[in-house]
Parts: sequence; C-alpha cells; structure tokens
Amino acid sequence: PNPETPITPTSMNLTPAWAAETGKFLAGRDEPDPAKWKATLRCALNKSREFRLRYDGTRAVPPRPYKVYEVCGADGADMVTGDDFSCGGEEEEEEEDVNCEMDPVPPWPKEHPQFSSADATVPFMPPELPPELTAQLTPQLTPQLTPQLPPPGPPALLEHGVPNLLASPHLLPLTDLELRFHYRGRRVSALTVSHPLGCRLSHGGSLPPTLQRPDLLGHPELQQVPFPDPEGIPHDKQRRYTCTLLGAMERGLLLELGGQDLYATRLCRCKVFWDGPCAPPQDPHLDPRPNPMERERRVQVFSLQRFLDGLILFQKGQSPTPPPFEVFLCFGEEWPDHRPKEKKLITVQVVPVAARLLLELFSGELSWSADSVPLQISQPDLKDALVEQFKELHRLWQQQQHPEAGPRPPL
Repeated sequence: PNPETPITPTSMNLTPAWAAETGKFLAGRDEPDPAKWKATLRCALNKSREFRLRYDGTRAVPPRPYKVYEVCGADGADMVTGDDFSCGGEEEEEEEDVNCEMDPVPPWPKEHPQFSSADATVPFMPPELPPELTAQLTPQLTPQLTPQLPPPGPPALLEHGVPNLLASPHLLPLTDLELRFHYRGRRVSALTVSHPLGCRLSHGGSLPPTLQRPDLLGHPELQQVPFPDPEGIPHDKQRRYTCTLLGAMERGLLLELGGQDLYATRLCRCKVFWDGPCAPPQDPHLDPRPNPMERERRVQVFSLQRFLDGLILFQKGQSPTPPPFEVFLCFGEEWPDHRPKEKKLITVQVVPVAARLLLELFSGELSWSADSVPLQISQPDLKDALVEQFKELHRLWQQQQHPEAGPRPPL
C-alpha cells in the first residue's frame, strides 16, 4: 500500500477495511480516524512474517510517495536487518517504518496478491509506479538507492513494554498532517497528508509547479491539495463571496516540513491570517489582534521541540494546560478578532498527527498496553535534544501508569 497519499473516503479502501477486520473500528460505534488506521496497518505489515519492506520512497532523493512491500512467506521474518524492530502488545501502537536495506523489487504480479487476517482475505493492491521510479528499482541502480547502514548490533531491550512512540521516537508519524476545511464553520473536507516535504493548498491552478520557478508555485514534489468545491454551499451570498476568495488562491499556500517543524508560506493574492502555537502572544486584557501572514515570507507555525517542552511541563504539573498544537488558517478575513472562526468564510485547521497522538497518550484516550511483550528497539535517529525530551516523557508516562511504584530513575 501507498502510505504517503492523502487519505480520503473515496481514495482509501484498504485502511478502513483493515481497521474493521481487526476490530479497531465499528461503524456507528467509533469515530473515523484515518491516520490511526493507516499507522495500524503499517505496524501490522512491519510485524507480519508474510511481508517485507523492499523500497521506501520517502528516503529517496528526491522523495517519492511510495513504499513497496514484498510477499515473502512465513520465513520472511528471518530477513530483517539490524535496524528493524519487533513490537508486541496492541496493534494500535503507532509506528513509522524504519530504515532497511533495499533489494530490487520483483516484477509486479498480473493478479493482485492476497493477505490473510484470521479467516478472511483482503485484497492487497500494490501502487502503480511511474516509469522513472521503476527504472530506479532495477538491479543496476540498486547500490545507489541502498543506504549505507552500520553493522547490526545487539538491540536495546527495555525492561517493560511501553508505547513505541516514546521508546522509539523515530517511529513517530512526523510527516502526517490532518487538514480540515471549513466553509462558514461547516466542515466540507478532511484528509491526511503524509508527504515528507509537505503540501500546497490551492484552487483553480492550471499550471503545474516547476523546478525552474519554485518561487511561483512551490516545489513540484509537494503534495497538491485543492480546496473543496464551493458549489455545495446552499446560501447564494456565501457561495458568491467564497468563490471570490477562492479565485485569488491560484498560487496557493505552502505547508512545508523542515526537520521537526512546520512552516507556512503565503503565495496567493488572498490575504491569510493565522493562529497557532508559534503565533505572537495575545494580551488577554485587550481585544484580540489579527495576525496576518506576510506574502512570500516563510513563517514557522509549529515546533515539535517546543510542544515536547510544554508537554513535559504539563505532565510535571508545572503548567496548568497542555501545550497547543493546532494551527488555524483564515483566508480573506481578519483573524483572530471579535468574531468566532465559525463565522469565517474559509478556514483550514492543520493538525500535526504526532502531537495529537502524544497528547492522547497522556490523556488516556489511546489504549496502549503497558504489560505487553518486551520490545526490542534500535537507537533513535533524532537529534540529541529531542531524544532527551522523549526519555523524559517516557519516564513521566511510566509514573502515570504505575503511581504506586514512585518515581523511576531516568533512562
């Protein structure tokens, strides 16, 4: 399956089918969570002895939104490399694929292979790769695509099973962004973008982005996300105003990932106002001040390190509220101001999935297993400062799960 494409009700059939088959989702009982479905399926593929990751397009240069798995049979688990991992406990543990050596991809079968879950079979359809990507996967070019990994060493063994998000922070879905489009407070579209570079929000663009002029329409590798069609708006006046604003969004707005941070760049003529964790602070004793986004200026709108600092302070009781992580974009109208965002013509809510999952973990909204089979993990591949933050969160989580045991020493 292709985990790097937007998740929409019409384009993604495998992940909800997998969630329903494994009992993680029941229509009418559970709220749909496409990002969690996708991560659950990735976890199952990584743990399965019947599948092996053969090509990770997100590691290529330039990045490709493809991940290719091979059906390898029951003995496939013997082929894992030293940087692979094994995990136990609930399949709800959110996991990102780790680096692994890549061999040439075998020829595509004419018929779609099947994989089993219990007594049922679900169609497993590989994505169609472009010719240039297929050429890159030939045996002649394999050495250029294969990353040089250090010799495998003994993995670190944790004494107790813990959420993989904390024990192995490199498994976090750092590239996942939930986008929720609202027209006058009514949600008209929601999708998850997982592109390693980010995405571009636009409307009515007839020219594709080019490498020669990325300053005009952004980098061509960015995921292209169009605004929803306004024709479904029932009120004539609202629809007319909305169409006017969308007509000024051809160049769009860029949401780009840089390290563990998220940046926004307004290219369109339509003015954009925003609010979020990196916005200038408001004086609570004064009326809110609109926060405009200057045109063609890159603005940091989310910082993972700042979020982790706030989460640690909140868990220690040194902050009364959890850290914010959602970003609100308002197109064509001032924001924040005295009017609620539900009255605005066009707003987009941007949710970094990694931050949402971490906050849900500590609030008890995720059903993690603290008594699962011990996990074997490889060394995290993040900056030292981030690793130390995750160690602190790991320790706080253990205290939260076992308060009677008292504070545990740092890892």
